[in-house]
Amino acid sequence: MRIGTKRLRLQTTITLMICLIVVLVLLIVYVMFGMRFSEEARASLENKAITIARTVSRTPGVVDGLLAESDSGSIQRYATDISAINDVQFVVVMDMQGIRRSHPDPALIGKHFMGGDETDALHGKETISVAEGSLGYSVRAFSPIFAADGRQVGAVAVGISLGSVRSAVQQNRWIIYSGILVGGLMGIFGAILLARKIKRMMFGMEPGEIAKLLEERSAMLQSAKEGILAIDKESRITLMNAEARRLMGSVGLNQDPLQGQVEQFWPLLRMEKVLETGEALEDKEVEQSGITLLVNVVPVKVNGVIEGAIATFRDKTEISILMERLSGISLYAEALRAQTHEFMNKLHVIMGLNTMRRYDRLEEYLTDIVQNIRTEADSVVRQVKDPVMVGFLLGKLSRIREADVRLVILDDGVLPEAANHETARELVTIFGNLLDNALEALQGVDNKLIEIGFWHKDNLLTLKISDNGPGISVEDGNHLYEQGYSTKGKDRGVGLYLVKRSVAKLGGTIDYQSRANQGTDFTIRLPYLAKHDDNQMKTDD
Repeated sequence: MRIGTKRLRLQTTITLMICLIVVLVLLIVYVMFGMRFSEEARASLENKAITIARTVSRTPGVVDGLLAESDSGSIQRYATDISAINDVQFVVVMDMQGIRRSHPDPALIGKHFMGGDETDALHGKETISVAEGSLGYSVRAFSPIFAADGRQVGAVAVGISLGSVRSAVQQNRWIIYSGILVGGLMGIFGAILLARKIKRMMFGMEPGEIAKLLEERSAMLQSAKEGILAIDKESRITLMNAEARRLMGSVGLNQDPLQGQVEQFWPLLRMEKVLETGEALEDKEVEQSGITLLVNVVPVKVNGVIEGAIATFRDKTEISILMERLSGISLYAEALRAQTHEFMNKLHVIMGLNTMRRYDRLEEYLTDIVQNIRTEADSVVRQVKDPVMVGFLLGKLSRIREADVRLVILDDGVLPEAANHETARELVTIFGNLLDNALEALQGVDNKLIEIGFWHKDNLLTLKISDNGPGISVEDGNHLYEQGYSTKGKDRGVGLYLVKRSVAKLGGTIDYQSRANQGTDFTIRLPYLAKHDDNQMKTDD
């Protein structure tokens, strides 16, 4: 809401709107009830006047006084008493000629009644009128007086000053004013409380901020790479972003999910269980139509009460590809780091020998380095034909030497270049994690040794990695390939899980043998099509 160029806050707007409504309602009430009260006040006074007139007209003393030729003043005394008792302006008794027999001013007794509205009463009718008399304007009630034989002998007029009528009306209006004032104050107080309550319910935000937040939320949900599904406490789907619809469609669920409940739409999510227990489900794998989704479900609580649940899910294949890339990059980066560290150490030795001018020792040191590197490189290149694996193993050799571990590549096998580049990437993941595990297992062991071997025959590749570490216990072996399980602390337990997954992806098997304080052997067998075998098969075709 704006006033000029200034935008009012929501709380102020609500308060003003409610106050305006209250004022309008109270104004209508005032007009309606004010008129009603005025009419009722006047009618009440008129009814009072006619009642007194009737009473006086039926009083025997008044009738007898009118029948008597001379009156000793009994009518005047009676009329004065009635006027004083009932708090009226006057009680005037007149005969059939309109001559006053009583009056508040005794000097006017015997004179003709003024106003001209007494005619109907002298003809036997009760009337009520407003007229001006000797005492000013008043409301007058007339009642005829009849003798015992039914003959009319006069009339009585009871007058109430218009000032008294206005005073009675004003008293009733003050009641209305008081009610309006109380109602207005209560309305304003209630408007302020309601505005504050609404403001708290909206977390103190203005409508413009809420609209902006809603647009940002909608854009965020639709741009998210994860499927997002929300339900209420009745398990009805209330929100689904574009990625969720795409993933639902990819698993064959093409009907509109917003038409039904989640258990009718996709019971595998188990969102209704989260509603019942209030416990979140994390990293749950859901398989449908050959596609595996990784699902997380959390309850939505408002003031500690579960009001719904939200599920986020993503195609596990995409996550796997990303993890593989990250794993491979981390392995390459670690290998380069170790190689760089080793190279810097050698440079320091070379600089030291050069500074001391020990050129003979410098020449001997350089010869040993070149010979060792050449020997290692020749051994790796001779037995490993895949260039990706060659680069990876040469980088790993630096870290292995840095850890004071002796690496032996068994001479009786060869690792040919893979026909499929995907296989080469998976081998990097397998070897990298197994070598890292072996290096960690050798900490605190004397004469550290790691042996690796490759054997390829009939499109079957056998890999073996052995160490002389402390071995694996039976209890740890039962959870060896579980993600997150590790004896080395938190945020570990990923390496062997990735190895197991890569082996399964290539359609192979993995086994291990462990002996206490003697070491562990891992053996992997994989279907492996070498590049030259692939070329030979194409030539045969």
